[in-house]
This record gives sequence, C-alpha cells and structure tokens, in this order.
Amino acid sequence: MKLLYENRMFFGGLLTIEEPHLIARYNAALKGFGLKPVKLNKFQIDMTGFSPEVADELDDPEYLDPNGVNRRFIILTPEQAELPVVHTQFSNTEELMLEFFDKNRREIFALTIKDVIFGEIEENVLRVDNLDDLLRIDQVEFKLSTASDLLGKAHELQGMIDRLQKDPDAWQDRALLQSMVETAKVTGDIRANELLPKEVVFRHHAFWTSHFGGVYIFNDDRQVTVIADPATKGFRRSRPWEVAYIDINDHAQVYRFLLESGRIEPPRGAWVEQSGLLEKRAHMLVIGMIAEREPDTEFDDLTDQMLDSWVRKNARMIERDGALPLLEFVVKRTRDWSAIDMQEVRPEHRFLISRANPKHADWWLTNRLISEYLRFDFLTLFVFNKQGFYRAYQDWPEEYREYVVETVRDTYLKDKRALRARFYG
Repeated sequence: MKLLYENRMFFGGLLTIEEPHLIARYNAALKGFGLKPVKLNKFQIDMTGFSPEVADELDDPEYLDPNGVNRRFIILTPEQAELPVVHTQFSNTEELMLEFFDKNRREIFALTIKDVIFGEIEENVLRVDNLDDLLRIDQVEFKLSTASDLLGKAHELQGMIDRLQKDPDAWQDRALLQSMVETAKVTGDIRANELLPKEVVFRHHAFWTSHFGGVYIFNDDRQVTVIADPATKGFRRSRPWEVAYIDINDHAQVYRFLLESGRIEPPRGAWVEQSGLLEKRAHMLVIGMIAEREPDTEFDDLTDQMLDSWVRKNARMIERDGALPLLEFVVKRTRDWSAIDMQEVRPEHRFLISRANPKHADWWLTNRLISEYLRFDFLTLFVFNKQGFYRAYQDWPEEYREYVVETVRDTYLKDKRALRARFYG
C-alpha cells in the first residue's frame, strides 16, 4: 500500500494536528472514551477524528469504532467538515457527519475555540449479530461531551437564564446571579456565542455496511430492500412482511430493482455521448484484460494503436466475453439516439452500460453498488467504493498498480468535482 500512501490515495487528504493544545484536547477525548492518551507530537485526522497514526500507537484500528456501530468521533476544529472519512463500517458515516456540521456550524465553531467535542453517533443497537439488528437502525443521535464539561455548563447557564426570565423574584437571588457570573466566565455569553448544538438527531437513510461481508439497505416509502449474499444471517427471515431481499449475485434482479426504483440510468442518448464514461470504461476494460493475461506489460508505453492491435489479436476471446463489443455497440447506437433493448443484454453486462441516476438521493450509494460488478473500472471503484478498490488493489500485478495509481492521480485527484460531474452527472 506504500504506493497508494505516497500518492495520497490511502489516508489522503487528512488534516495534520501538531499544535500542543490540540494534541492535549485530543488526548482528553481519548481519556473520555476510556482509552490511553498518545505520546505523538504530530498526527493526521479525518472528518470523524480518526487518525491512522493514533490507531498504530494504540494498536487498535477500531479505537473509534469498537463494535462496528455507535461510531465515535472527535472534533477539534470546524475544518474537519472538509475532510474525507477514511475508516468506517457504514457508507453514510460521512453523510451524517456532514449533516451534523452543517446544522450546527456556529455552535461547533464556538465550542472548538475553547474545547474538544467528542461522543458517539448513537444508534438503537449495541451490536450487529444479524440483519434484523441492521434493519432496526432508522435514525441516529449525536451524543456529545466536552473535556472541560463546557456543554454541561452551557446547559446550566441556559437553565439559569430561563429562570431569570420567567421568575420575577429571581433577580433577588444573589446566589443565582453569582453562579451565572461564574459559569459565564467559563462559557462566555451563550446568547452571542451559542454552545448548544440544535440538531443532533438525523435519519439513517439508505446505506452500505461492511457487516456480513457487505450489505446494501435501500429505503423507499413503503418498502425496505436488502441486497446481500444469501448466506448473510437473517437473509429472507428478518421482517419478511416488510423487507424485500435480493441476492447480490443475481444481476438481473438487482438491475431491475435499481431501474424500477429510478436509481439507475440505462444507456440513453445525451449522458452517454456527453460524459464519455462508456469510452473510458472500454479503455479500462482492455487495460484490465491485458493486466490479467500479460501482467508484465509496461502500461505507460501502450499507445491506442497498440491497444487496437492487442484487441484484434485476441478477437475470439473478446467476442466470447462480450463486454467490449457491447460497449462499442452502445456508444455507436446512442450517438444515433437509438434506444438499447436491455432485454437483449446479458444481465451481468447491464451495469457496464449504465450509471446511477444523478438526480436520485441514493446516487452515491447506487454508483457504489454498480462498482461491485465492474471491478476493472478502477475509477468508479476509487471514487465510490474505496474498500472495494483497496481489496482489488491487493491482487493486481505491480505494473498495473502503477498505471492505475498514475491514472487516478492525474485525473480524479487533480479535480475531483470535475471528473464526478463529467462521468457521473
């Protein structure tokens, strides 16, 4: 993984913490979780406060996620809202954290001037032993603490202010007034600098979780749909009266669900032609085939003419596989604004020529699910499915690894938003 780390593709884009007061606050949060403080004088953190260096020193990569649910977090600065989440067992951890930052921006700013915020994204389960436990998770609540009990003191001060405003005799209570003064010395004027986050409860919408080897849960108005391996504990047995189950290996059923629920875009005119995604997939497909059959190839030296020559030389194998001819056919047909009959396409190839509907709320998660079926498409894997990318990376030959890293670095990492907008809408 050294190559990935050097190119900021593994634990990339993190925030360096080296100021002594911030390190002291981080250690105070660790103590609040019952963990040992670290002796590091410099480390990096992600949006949740997870640090690979701290994980190494504690010899515990799950120190902020001990049971795979009720994820812990440590917030030292509002700047964390701009960081990625690099270690999680739920795909929507980043979404929930972003919502919390967005809804409580002023309060987080005021609190982190003086203290560290830490706590748990509390779900209504303590452990995940089967699918039923996952299905019980419908909302989360951010349970918050501060090292110096700043939140507790703000609560106390708010209570005293309320009493002063509502009780006409409270102005004569010198003890109350003195207590307000002393507490305000710690909290500041909470009327001007609000310290109490207003929104801490958020819905747990569609998500992927690493539990049981990977489970996708989609929520519609009247239906919950689980997409997973049938060997998953509780599959088709947990709440069968309200949950639909789809075998993740059943390409036809998965595709039909995504299409009928409006989550996927089949190959239709404008997006195929304007995005260039299918042409890029065709290129990555050929490169992947070469890597599998001729792993010592110098991929940086390959020209388009050399790729065309390789395709012609291996025409029989490519024709039997069917993926490349389909991509080329669809690109040609859509340029003529002709619709493609998906019933004529092999179920395992339908994802090749589709992308998630960018107007659907589950756009990111759907692209992640699509990437499960397109392991050669390393760009979609890296953008939407980091865990899947890292697993695939382990099995790639060295020359191909270098080519993939260089391509991702020079395209996606150069301008993430531009690439996502172009290819995925």
